[in-house]
Amino acid sequence: MMTKKHPRLLISSLTMSLLAVSSFLPVFANTSGLSRAVATSDHMQPAIPRAAQDKVATKKLAQLKNRKGKRPNILWLVVDDLGFGDIGGAFGGGAHIGAATPNIDRLASKGLSLTSTYSQPTCTPTRSAMMTGRLPMRTGLIRPILAGDTLTNNPWASEDSVAKILSNVGYHTVLTGKWHTGELKGMRPHQVGFDEFQGYYASQKELTQQFDYRRYPDLVLDEEKLARFKKVSGKIDMYYGAKGKKEKVVDKTTGLDQFAEADHILADFTMNKISTLAKGDKPFFIAHNFMRVHADNHPSKEFKGKSASKYPYKDNVVEVDALIGRIVQAVEKAGIADNTFIFITSDNGPQRDAWPDAGYTPFRGGKGTSFEGGIRVPGIAYWPGMIAPRTSAELFDLMDLFNTTVNIAGATNNIPSDRYIDGIDQSSFLLTDNGQSKREQVYVWLNTNFMAVRVREYKIHMKTMQLHNSFQNIDYASISDFGLSPWVFNLFVDPKEELPVGHRMNPWVASLGAEAKAHAATFKKFPPKNIGLGF
Repeated sequence: MMTKKHPRLLISSLTMSLLAVSSFLPVFANTSGLSRAVATSDHMQPAIPRAAQDKVATKKLAQLKNRKGKRPNILWLVVDDLGFGDIGGAFGGGAHIGAATPNIDRLASKGLSLTSTYSQPTCTPTRSAMMTGRLPMRTGLIRPILAGDTLTNNPWASEDSVAKILSNVGYHTVLTGKWHTGELKGMRPHQVGFDEFQGYYASQKELTQQFDYRRYPDLVLDEEKLARFKKVSGKIDMYYGAKGKKEKVVDKTTGLDQFAEADHILADFTMNKISTLAKGDKPFFIAHNFMRVHADNHPSKEFKGKSASKYPYKDNVVEVDALIGRIVQAVEKAGIADNTFIFITSDNGPQRDAWPDAGYTPFRGGKGTSFEGGIRVPGIAYWPGMIAPRTSAELFDLMDLFNTTVNIAGATNNIPSDRYIDGIDQSSFLLTDNGQSKREQVYVWLNTNFMAVRVREYKIHMKTMQLHNSFQNIDYASISDFGLSPWVFNLFVDPKEELPVGHRMNPWVASLGAEAKAHAATFKKFPPKNIGLGF
């Protein structure tokens, strides 16, 4: 049960030390000699000035609005735990690793493939960051909400979701599929800004584990434990909710075979919404969040054995690809493709702990780590006539979708100014031919630990992760402090983060440290929230 207890600050010892060291720095100061970013206010993430391309993008959006008579539609397609190397094209996967992704590959070839797209290390943090444009450490949503968790505060009570902002400027907003950022009263999608919601509150594993006796025999085959678990496991059915109305169950979860069809039901819901809303006067924002390919994977009847590999995970990659193809086809069939911004991504790296029910990344680590394998994900921006086909390795953080989406919707003035916004408006990066990123820094937090910063091609780790088994990045890993020097990697020559270059080969160690200190200083004026998710 939530209480009105004032949240305590959860700041790691490292962060406390950084705050002390950086106390002489004004929050809005430029950070280091390495950084091209410029701060324009004390509550917004500094960005690289790109005045010329900003003008191009502004003109392009204005001309589109004049032609169409309304703002663009926006569609996010978020896959759960999809690895960087699972899909084809610029990401290196697809058919040659046993799961062809022709629909995603087509969109990538006709859109912008972003090969330096960054998420948070796990799902709830990423999803909240995308919705608010704020780091999880600021909102309190620092880790996945699990069965049996008791939240002490409602993080959404003092947050403005992208859906809330867009709804207030005339958009019809819909979330389909996985939410996983709170199921208590006041925390559900249709209570934090979405006009409609159909989907599930938790992740795939949380919904199916009480039925799978092969994987969880000590739960499913023990009646006493199972009864206790059902009392704390929360909502496991598919719900429909609308703003201001009582939610209802639309598909009861009764077993593995039944749940295996869930993503098809959800895709049909989104496609129907696209068809209906395209005929209306309002633009729409739809966040379609797949249940796939989070463990435990159970392919639908249509896709069982359809991948070349025949493994359930790969079958579900093929399934998601097909469903993405169908959803985009619905956009095209409705005649609105040229007025719809589509972004395809994953909420974090592959969950290697579940291998072989897990994806592939060419980078070190996986979901739950601060290494590239945990936070570097596919990113594809698709918008015919508006986004030129190309590939870019410049930085894009999924939090940037908040600012970018709000700007495309013409609602930038509605972004709150009483809290720190970590996202950056990247619309001119996407919309300008050969556009450049405005993001200079990517910050990596793991729960309450400030782990790393990437600036350009350099990445400094202030805390080190020890993976005691290369396939158990969550269940068998630890965090420790560095020695005399922090770990510094040059990701252009060492993308797997195998050998730190440190002070002996990198002249920017002090500058990278200054970047970390300046970031930590933002928490002095804008303290983090604690909602009870710390262990």
